[in-house]
Amino acid sequence: MARSDTYEAVERRREALYELADEIWSTPELGLHEEESAATLVDALEAEGFDVETGIGGMPTAFVATYGEGSPRIGILGEFDALPGLSQEISAERRPIEAGAPGHGCGHNLFGTAGVGAAAAVAEAIDAGDLEGTVAFFGCPAEETLVGKTFMARAGAFDDLDAAVTWHPSDRTRPQLSSSLALDSVQFTFEGEASHAAASPEAGRSALDAVQLLGTGVEYMREHVPDDARIHYSVPDGGGAPNVVPASATAWFFVRAPTRAGVERLSDWVSDVAEGAALMTRTSVERRYITGCWELLSNEPIAGRYGEVMAELGPVDYDEVDREFAAELKSTIADEQVDEAVSDLPEGVREAFRASALYDEPIEADDAGEVGMGSTEVADVSWIAPTAQFRASTWAVGTPPHTWQAVAANGDFGRKGMVYAAKVLAGTTHDLLADADLREAAREAWEADRGDRRYETPLPADVEPPFDVTAE
Repeated sequence: MARSDTYEAVERRREALYELADEIWSTPELGLHEEESAATLVDALEAEGFDVETGIGGMPTAFVATYGEGSPRIGILGEFDALPGLSQEISAERRPIEAGAPGHGCGHNLFGTAGVGAAAAVAEAIDAGDLEGTVAFFGCPAEETLVGKTFMARAGAFDDLDAAVTWHPSDRTRPQLSSSLALDSVQFTFEGEASHAAASPEAGRSALDAVQLLGTGVEYMREHVPDDARIHYSVPDGGGAPNVVPASATAWFFVRAPTRAGVERLSDWVSDVAEGAALMTRTSVERRYITGCWELLSNEPIAGRYGEVMAELGPVDYDEVDREFAAELKSTIADEQVDEAVSDLPEGVREAFRASALYDEPIEADDAGEVGMGSTEVADVSWIAPTAQFRASTWAVGTPPHTWQAVAANGDFGRKGMVYAAKVLAGTTHDLLADADLREAAREAWEADRGDRRYETPLPADVEPPFDVTAE
């Protein structure tokens, strides 16, 4: 089976993939609670003949589905968690299906489904005897809280891979060469003494005061941290009635830096500030490590093969109906946001991209050496095996992720971009199984990128998956 045959194998599954994506879109579930979504994908993979192991890393919705045997072993990563508060109809105006309910604002209903389609197409080639080795689909929960892949990595789920491929919904179709920021997610809970804030304030010890002092201390840190570091926080628990001195309060921090070592240095500093805040308020503090991840190593040979496959496939097959709805969605996005979205594009495509409602032509990667300001636990996989990801056009031009406009697109025309992504994944996975030279080039680049550093889980041994933490 040639690479192009895997495209046809995906195409034959188009309607089934639409149904899978629609089912997950219509039953959005938050991270680590994606029971129906995970079961939907598992059932589809088992129907294709995959062997499935669930409960990876202590997470019931994490799974690995494999087809074939022996080496090489190529992994396809998939996600399926939704975001809180983003329930939305397929409409060009804000119209929740259920107020306050979750919605697929990052396109993970498309993300995991495309991986299933690609894995099934590659399995067909293995079954026909055209490819040797193993394809493994990884069902990764709780990406929005940066949990799933990190805990799966600690459990050794990715250790036997020769390479891994993945993608993400976007407003553009493009391989990725840039890195991302490493991260620590940490909560500090202060315990003090409650009292009547007016009648007996001297009897109280305010946990909220400690949280505020921690925030103030971190603001003074900012003058002395690297420019490309990021520290941001929220207060999920700040006490209750104002006439009661808060006996308990919690601050939740994300600490980011371009390297894992840099994150750890800054996290230690934030922890010291928390201890100081507890001393100043005569409270106690407990540090809870939620999760963490490394910076991304984008593998250039794999990303280059994405580009070749995209060039072979051409644009996504959007029609005028799709473009009309995309134009309606784009009209609801502020011009400044659209201008910002196009600012990182090469000059040769920027004007045409800005003028489009749906830009479906592949764009060449030109972001090598750049560091994006976000974080992803795909990064942890990238330190275990050569890994690269790409973007595929599923949203109107300029659409920010985590918005109702993205939810609407992900339930409608975004499905066509999903099938396109499945073909890119299938074609690249085909080549990684069939082409020893590509695997060797990917490994050589990976070894050069990581140098003498070796992956160690950022998770302390006693940390368990945080089932009580949801994306904000």
